[in-house]
Amino acid sequence: MFSLANKIALITGGGSGIGFAIATSMIEAGAKVVITGRRENALQEAVASLGENAYYVVNDVTALQHLEGLVAHIENNIGEIDILVNNAGINMKKPALEVTDEEFNRIIHTNLNAVFALTRTCASRMTARKRGVILMISSMAAYYGIDRVPAYSASKHGVEGLVKALAMDFSPHNVRINAIAPGFIETAMMQTAMSSDPARMNKALDRTPMGYFGKPEDIGLAAVFLASEGAKYITGASLPVDGGNSIGF
Repeated sequence: MFSLANKIALITGGGSGIGFAIATSMIEAGAKVVITGRRENALQEAVASLGENAYYVVNDVTALQHLEGLVAHIENNIGEIDILVNNAGINMKKPALEVTDEEFNRIIHTNLNAVFALTRTCASRMTARKRGVILMISSMAAYYGIDRVPAYSASKHGVEGLVKALAMDFSPHNVRINAIAPGFIETAMMQTAMSSDPARMNKALDRTPMGYFGKPEDIGLAAVFLASEGAKYITGASLPVDGGNSIGF
């Protein structure tokens, strides 16, 4: 029930961090994965580590005009996309009053506009085939207020809304869509951010009932579950993988 054998997954931002962990877990579950990103060297290193069932395509998700070509290239050369994981995203920590319109729009464009555009492109094919799974990566910033991340928070709230709305559109076509909301996960990006702000790190840890930060593979395993037949009756949901952070005090 949790096998992804004979499935092909497209994972944006799959060359490092949570995206790489999702790719690793999906390959271990039997899938072939296609990872994308802007840095070819990072993608090449990731594919070398992931093994023969991994492929890469250099792509910038913010270049919306190229997304149809990306999907067509994958389906024509590797196979039909069964699973889409919208993992690529950016963040910026800055007091709200100092955030410019350009900065705000850049994050919204990457984390929300591009996510919708690629989802629409893949879903048009999935709905025609009457099968498919789409996963969004949400955040604790969509669950409660976090200071100094107004644009990121807005984008992730938007992702949560998309999941619910698109589940209504896609469900009649046997295409499921869900979100994973990672808590504080030990990636290089998080460690860099937290090391410069120990008060923030201690606050995050104090409100996590399990008492420690998560690992990238925790998100990978959740993604395998939601992409598998074991989750065949789950759509329009958001799964916190956070050690209880979202319900902690």
